[in-house]
Amino acid sequence: MAREAPDTEALPEPPSLRRLRRLVTTLTVTLIVGVITVVVLLVIRLARIEPPPDLPATVALPSGEEATAMTLGEGWVAVVTVDAERRERIRVIDAETGADRGVTEIAPR
Repeated sequence: MAREAPDTEALPEPPSLRRLRRLVTTLTVTLIVGVITVVVLLVIRLARIEPPPDLPATVALPSGEEATAMTLGEGWVAVVTVDAERRERIRVIDAETGADRGVTEIAPR
């Protein structure tokens, strides 16, 4: 004997299932709106990023020192250098003239 499938259109939807369906739909819409909002805010914020300042054409370091790191400020460049004895220094150099504005020794480890 084959059993016939019940007619699903004739059965009423239980209230708890209706509430669950509405909750899932509401959460889906909220998630979609949230993702769209985050993407729009990222695009707006990233479009306003200013380009970095121009690097000086050349930075003259004393002989025997090599640069390991560099950072830019307004009107100055800081260069971390290492010499042959592995001593590190931070040299602050004027961005316009290339002249030393200051030198700071970094204590050895």
